[in-house]
Order: sequence, then structure tokens, then C-alpha cells
Amino acid sequence: MNQVNAALAAGTWTGIPFLYSWGAGTSGALGLGNTTNYSSPKQVGTLTTWSDITAGGSSTAAIKGGALWSWGKNDSGQLGLGNTTYYSSPKQVGALTTWYIVASGSLFTEALKTDGTLWGWGNNVQGQVGDGTTTYRSSPVQVGALTTWSKIAGGGAHTTAIKTDGTLWSWGWNGAGQLGIGDITSRSSPVQIGALTTWSVIANGGQHSIAIKTDGSLWTWGKNDDGQLGLGTSGVYTRRSSPVQVGALTTWLAIAGGAYFTLAIKTDGTLWSWGANNNGQLGLGNTTYYSSPKQVGALTTWYKIDGGTQFTVATKTNGTLWAWGIGTNGTLGLGNTTSYSSPKQVGALATWSKISAALNFTVAIATT
Repeated sequence: MNQVNAALAAGTWTGIPFLYSWGAGTSGALGLGNTTNYSSPKQVGTLTTWSDITAGGSSTAAIKGGALWSWGKNDSGQLGLGNTTYYSSPKQVGALTTWYIVASGSLFTEALKTDGTLWGWGNNVQGQVGDGTTTYRSSPVQVGALTTWSKIAGGGAHTTAIKTDGTLWSWGWNGAGQLGIGDITSRSSPVQIGALTTWSVIANGGQHSIAIKTDGSLWTWGKNDDGQLGLGTSGVYTRRSSPVQVGALTTWLAIAGGAYFTLAIKTDGTLWSWGANNNGQLGLGNTTYYSSPKQVGALTTWYKIDGGTQFTVATKTNGTLWAWGIGTNGTLGLGNTTSYSSPKQVGALATWSKISAALNFTVAIATT
């Protein structure tokens, strides 16, 4: 828990959580009322009390006071507004104030309500919405009738979720085995991955999935063409359609997937990365691909991470924000369009609490 979240939990922090965005403004994804690219963080409107955010392909969804808001690209109805109109400023999705967690895939969105129900909308050609059909949805539709969903993660065109009993489920496109169910057949409804009840953390890349069990062990499956599974191998013939453990360590704490790479933090605060690295997105000071976890520097103060297509954003325990990888369109938030293969601090704020990276932009919450 960083200093911001600790203060919020203790009820001693008097700051206000504002929403910021930067990078490619394509389709209005930054929520700034235009389609301009910005190379430094810009505040999104004057609304406050944002609690959760997710960046999709070229769209964003966020929760504020239990209400759900979205903006950006909407060609598949991924904004959930009942239409396919693009919006460059936040628009509220319905009138409900019971939204809790939101996650985006490339062209679709999934969200949980406080009652434990799961909802999805947007592009559904591979069944990634999870409602048993392949029909596009421009408004939220419930995924089944269960009220036991607790965590969700969106990938390129697949979804992974955990229930309150610790079981792991997936649905959507499965061409690379990213659903983890032992085959490459796509599913339009949730399917359980194995029978274990010890799954605790999940994340998805473009076509691969990552998870941590309650014992701290790390597991991956799906596409491995660039070594993104971390198993010491790479190539189309090394794809895995069922979860495989990464090494033998049981000290993994947090995970994130980029398009073709993976990031993870251990319980000691160290940061590790592997997979595609053509623009330095692994943060290792080079552009070499790695098929096994490699430590990013020697620091033990990393706290949160997320990956875009070819870049990474991360926060430290002191609340500072860092980025590396491709800088085109101002993606890194460093005030330029330069690419960096090692972590660089974004501004001077030390109150960043949540981050979400997507195709070529980032949204984040900072308390001021």
C-alpha cells in the first residue's frame, strides 16, 4: 500500500482524486474534448472522486461515485451508451451508481457491480462479451445470473475472471489457447479453467493470460511467439492452451500484460519483465527479447504496473509515476515523443494511485 492509499484507508488524506490522460487522442480516447495527442498528463474535466479506470483500444471507461462513465471510440458500442457515436468527453452510462470494477479489451468492456453481477458490452464477434452470443452489444448486458464474480481482466478479444470461491473462468477468442481450457476453440459463455479454487490475481495481454495463485506462484498460457509466457521458450509451436507455472518461485504479487509482453512485481518490490521488447517496453535498457523473467534495475519499491502495446507505466511505493517504451504520440507522458528503454519519471507528482495503459495512451488517477 503506497502513501496515498494508506492515507485514504486511514481516513487521513484530504486530497481529491482527479483523472488524467496522455498519449494518442485518436477517437477522443483521452476524454479532453478533442482528438489531439498530448505528451504530458492532462486533467480530464473537473470531476473528482474517480475510483476505477480502464483504457481500451481507443476508448476509456471509469467509475466515479459508483456511476460508470465512458468516452472515445465507439464503433462496436464499446462505450455502452446505446449507440455507436464517438465521444471525446466523458458520458455517463445509464443512471446506476452500483458499478464497482471495470476492465477493457480491445473493442469491448466488462464491469462488475457491487452485487457481484458481471456485465459486458461492445464487440462480440468472438463471444468476448460472454452473454452466450456473438451479437454486438451497445449497452451493458448481464453475463449469466451469478452474483459471485470478484475480479475481471480484458484481453485483445478474450476475458478472464475470478469468482468469490477462487475459481478461474474465461471466454472469448481462443485462437492461441488464451482461454486456458486445453483447446483453441472460442467460447461465448464463461468456462471454468480447471477445478482449482486458489486463483487470486489475473491479467491479460493481447493473446495471452497471466495469473497468480494464493500461494504466490505465477502461471501463464496462450500465445508465446515472443516469449511472453516467460517459460524460457518462444515461437508459435510453444503456445500453451492450459496454465503453466513460470519457474518455482512463490513470491509473485502483481502482474500486467502488454500486447506481446508481460510484467510482474514480487513481494520484495522488485520489478520483472519478459517478452517482446522492440521499443524497450521491458525497461531493461535494450531492445532484446527475453523469454524468461528479467529484473528491471535493482529497486525494491515498485507498486503497480500496466502495459500498452509497446510501452509500460508503473508507480512506486512513494506514489511517483514512471514510464518507458515507445514514445510516439507522447505515449510516455514525458513531454516528448522519444522512446526510452529504461524507466523515466513522469512529472513530479507523488500521489498517483491508479494507472491503466492501452494501445497508445494512458489514463491515471492522482490525488491532489
